[in-house]
Amino acid sequence: MGKPTGFLEFDRELPKKRSVEERLRDYNEIETPFSEDTSKQQAARCMDCGIPFCHNGCPLGNIIPEFNDAVYDGNWALAYEILASTNNFPEFTGRICPAPCEASCVLGINKPPVAIEFIEKSIAEKAFELNLVQARAPRKRTGKKVAVVGSGPAGLAAAAQLNQAGHSVTLFERADQIGGLLRYGIPDFKLEKRVIDRRLEVMQQEGVEFRTGVNVGVDITSDELLRDFDAVVLTMGSTVPRDLKIEGRHFKGVHFAMEFLSQQNKRVAGIEPQKDHRGVAYAQGELWATDKNVIVIGGGDTGSDCVGTSNRHGAKSVTQIELLPMPPADRDVTTPWPHWPMMLRTSTSHEEGCERHWSINTKAFLGDENGNLRALQMVRLDWQKDPETGRMQMKEVPGSEEEIPCELALLAAGFLYPQPEGLLHDLGVEFDERGNIKATNYQTTTQEKVFTAGDCRRGQSLVVWAISEGREAARAVDEYLMGESLLEAKAVSMFNPAFSHV
Repeated sequence: MGKPTGFLEFDRELPKKRSVEERLRDYNEIETPFSEDTSKQQAARCMDCGIPFCHNGCPLGNIIPEFNDAVYDGNWALAYEILASTNNFPEFTGRICPAPCEASCVLGINKPPVAIEFIEKSIAEKAFELNLVQARAPRKRTGKKVAVVGSGPAGLAAAAQLNQAGHSVTLFERADQIGGLLRYGIPDFKLEKRVIDRRLEVMQQEGVEFRTGVNVGVDITSDELLRDFDAVVLTMGSTVPRDLKIEGRHFKGVHFAMEFLSQQNKRVAGIEPQKDHRGVAYAQGELWATDKNVIVIGGGDTGSDCVGTSNRHGAKSVTQIELLPMPPADRDVTTPWPHWPMMLRTSTSHEEGCERHWSINTKAFLGDENGNLRALQMVRLDWQKDPETGRMQMKEVPGSEEEIPCELALLAAGFLYPQPEGLLHDLGVEFDERGNIKATNYQTTTQEKVFTAGDCRRGQSLVVWAISEGREAARAVDEYLMGESLLEAKAVSMFNPAFSHV
């Protein structure tokens, strides 16, 4: 490594964040611009560990020690070349990935891990600054046409890879802009949409065709899709949200998180919010948290995004509740290094103001005489391990029921599976036991020219997994069309089987 003693000399340091008071007044990204010197210093902390477990901690197999070494040397061109060889969109993952690579960093066994995500973002931003990110149109075309349905990270990665292989790629999106949940799910204070747009410009220059406002299965039938393209890649994500079908669900003021988040992202983009990320019209008009008691049901990242957005709206109060028990503050013994740790995580949105409660179950939504939500009926839970099965079971705590004032309840309990009606039904694809598209090596089990990747295949997951899935599906498509493929394949290490599954 460039500085073998760096991990002894430097502490972990992340970019400074704008003050809470300042950032609550806008939707700009929270972190201040990176310092080149800080990036080099943080890269110097990457130790000569022998077996870099971070390679397999990353679903993309990013070659982390090597690009850290290049950053320490100030060789940004080489750093970006190494990073881009495994990751199509480091400017995305450098902002919104939870960094499983850092959880498996060898230095993290007894010290704070290397700031890999920060370094990755630094490389991407420096690459754009130095004009290192250039369109690379394929030298020749194969004459094969591929349709990609869905423009989230999986679809974008599949399209980029297939285009590099020389195939003519058309990417279909039913919303009015490309990006999927990157565009209309993740708030701008985490991912400004200019970051997406500059990458899309590069992809267009390389020859990828984007078609928005096209609901495949309606505007284009499944028969037309199979007739006009040599292969089809389904990357529409997991779009059916987990509902809470309890008493009072019909009251005005109870909404899915994505209704709320996609509306705000459209406002920031200067678009009148009439339809959600699926192209479905909003049933109850525009949603605002202003001067309301907001309760977010679900303790994950989407719930956190609702918290940050509600605070920017000027909510009277914001509370986030979770069914499961509160995670431990530190890495739990059940998830030892190098596994992804089960532990409490506090987001920047939580830092801006939020009450958080665990082991809470929502019993009913309570409304007024006009049909508007006024409160939630809640009950505390006691989680105990079943002595026979070893599984955790919940029981209501007697006498713990209470009403909590609430005029806006946001359901952020995740997604179940892709929408089975329409295109998937018409294509005759099979589904697994969880309702996801069934496939072997990304190829659907019923249509040999139809492939699938991302959340619609593996279930709701991380952006880094979506990119990995898109890349792997592209390689499978290329092999199907050409008999072989020169596209990069993810290397799986025999040293860390805990992360080797796809």
